[in-house]
Amino acid sequence: MGNTGARSTAGRDRQHADAVLPRLSDGAPLSVDLGAADLRFLEALLAPVRAWSDPRFFGLSNIPDSGPVLLVANHNLLGMIDAPLLLPEVLRRRGRLIRGLAENVLIGVPGVRHLLHHYGSVRGTRKNCRTLLEHGEAVIVFPGGGREAIRRKGEKYTLRWEGRTGFARMAIECGAPIVPVAMIGIDDAYDILADKDDLLLRPLRRVVEALGIHAELTPPLVRGLGPTAIPRPERFYFSVGTPIDPQPWREAHDLDEAAQQLSLMVQKAVREELTFLLGERDRDRGRTLAGRLRELLPV
Repeated sequence: MGNTGARSTAGRDRQHADAVLPRLSDGAPLSVDLGAADLRFLEALLAPVRAWSDPRFFGLSNIPDSGPVLLVANHNLLGMIDAPLLLPEVLRRRGRLIRGLAENVLIGVPGVRHLLHHYGSVRGTRKNCRTLLEHGEAVIVFPGGGREAIRRKGEKYTLRWEGRTGFARMAIECGAPIVPVAMIGIDDAYDILADKDDLLLRPLRRVVEALGIHAELTPPLVRGLGPTAIPRPERFYFSVGTPIDPQPWREAHDLDEAAQQLSLMVQKAVREELTFLLGERDRDRGRTLAGRLRELLPV
């Protein structure tokens, strides 16, 4: 009888703890602890992209080694070719796992959802983002969203953040520093032959709309190496800027205005990092595969 009572009490304690513990949507784990085998698998998965692009990273020490932080980055052409390279690099050099906010369409696929959850990504909702920050996690967001990734002709390395202040409001409300992040490379590896405004892509645009996706997200027709869709072996470059403390905006009477001001400051910081990277790229003799091969030759 005494043992039954003890088990009942323990069960009630667990139920209470479960009720108090914050939850993420879709059954995503609140905390993720990747082991050495996980990191090896991730690096093996990304090895072809890493070998082809030979990335360079700057300013990773600007990422705080603990506490909540919101990394705010630009999206490049097609979105997620370059960004995944950040995860193992930051994990190895800063000891932090970057938590990504995934698109609904990806989280909706069972096998993909399991993989994303295992490596720390969650559905991209305000509640999930807030919960992660309140739990002291490092979260990366791309304010430009799909529209910034689905480039048009003449939009190379252009920020499309018009009216996007949600990330700034989240940082102010949670007291999380914002770390600006810039990435370049993939926009140099492709040429856009046609975008959603071209007659050539009208049939594709209709298919996209039939799937319930906004026509603005019709992917462009691109050309990489020769006539193929293989990206040219351009080097990828990443730069992490100085953290921006949201504290000065936390006492603002008008939170909307405060978020707007902070958003503009972050945009300026990301543009400065992009300018820095473009300068590094232009000075880099190893920017292309041919240049990298020449560097290996004896002088």
